[in-house]
Parts: sequence; C-alpha cells; structure tokens
Amino acid sequence: MGKRVAVVLAGCGVYDGSEIHEASAVLVHLSREGAQAEVYAPDVDQMHVVDHVKGQPTQEKRNVLVESARIARGNIKDLAKLDVKGLDALIIPGGFGVAKNLSTWATQGKNCIVSKEVEDVLKAFHAAKKPIGLCCISPVLAAKIFPGCELTVGHDTECEKWPYAKTAETMKELGCKHVNKHVTEIHVDAKNKLVTTSAFMCNAPIHEIYDGIGKMVKEVIRLA
Repeated sequence: MGKRVAVVLAGCGVYDGSEIHEASAVLVHLSREGAQAEVYAPDVDQMHVVDHVKGQPTQEKRNVLVESARIARGNIKDLAKLDVKGLDALIIPGGFGVAKNLSTWATQGKNCIVSKEVEDVLKAFHAAKKPIGLCCISPVLAAKIFPGCELTVGHDTECEKWPYAKTAETMKELGCKHVNKHVTEIHVDAKNKLVTTSAFMCNAPIHEIYDGIGKMVKEVIRLA
C-alpha cells in the first residue's frame, strides 16, 4: 500500500488561496511516488477575494473549502475531520491563502495567529513524528508553531529573483534557522521532520519550481 498523505489547501488562486501550480505539482509528484493524496481545507470564509486579472480585492465572499474543491476535483474533506492516525505525512502548498486564510501572516507578520484547526493538525503530525512538507510561504506556519526549527523560503537577500526574501528575516526573528537554498533544492530539518522548498518565492521558470516541489514530495515520502 502506498503512503497516505494529507494535503491541506487554502482556497484556489495565488493571491487569495492556494497557488494552483504548487498544489497541482504536489498532487502529481505524490501520484508518481505511488502515494494516496487526501485533500483537506478549512470550512471558513476567505479573508477576501482578489480579482486575479486586476490584482485588486473585490466585494465577493468565498469559502475556503468550496474554492479548494476546485483543485481537488471535488474530492475534498473538511479539515476539522482530519485524523492523523490514518495518515503518514502532511503537505501544505503555498499561495497567499496560507498567509490570509490559514493564518494572519499577511496582515500581522511574525505576530500572526495560525488558525486553531491548522495549528492542531501541524502539532498532531509533529507529535506523531510524521513528516511535514511545506513550500513557498507555508513554512511560516512551522516558524510560528515550532520555535528553533530549520526552514527555507529560498534566500534572505531581496533582489529581482527573490522578491519576498524579507520573509526569511522575519522567520529568523521568530527564532528559526533559515537556510538559503536554490529553487530546485530542499532543506530537511531531520529533528522536526520538516521538508521545505521555496517554489514561487523565487522568480524562476515554472519547471524549476515543479522540480523543487518534486524533491520535497520525494523526501516527505521517504521520511514517512
């Protein structure tokens, strides 16, 4: 039997939900490794809805679970029903939904609150010594919950290639060790069983992002 891996989504779309290419890459690489993905999302309203053509918020209201179901092709469960006992690993793709719908990082940075459901799930996998894969912005969840852990969101010096590098500095302020890695590389915190990769934190060709996520998924499966 292949490994059963929980994939937690935060909506549908980079600016207000899960980054669709990252979520898709995770699901493709899990399939390639012979693993069974079980997709979850919290049944809550999004912080806001962004028009992805204009890059501006709208007056619309959308639900995180309903929107995430678009990526999961309808095969999704409420995060409140996740039972760590039947699962081997956890992966959370990135996208601004992580910082808006799974936590308040987008508005409060290091002073953010991680939603209780998300925090409970992360702590449950960590306590069970089951691996957790995080890419793009989602490592900030671990930075907030597991002080002293080792993570990467790419590089810590801002430039055209790394437009979100200040995130690494903020994570260091939370007491984490940030490790600079290229987009196709991963960092493994063996003690905490955390596997991280930068994905779209880097202004890189999409195939490089896809390859980095592939390495993350492969290592998560190996640790499981």
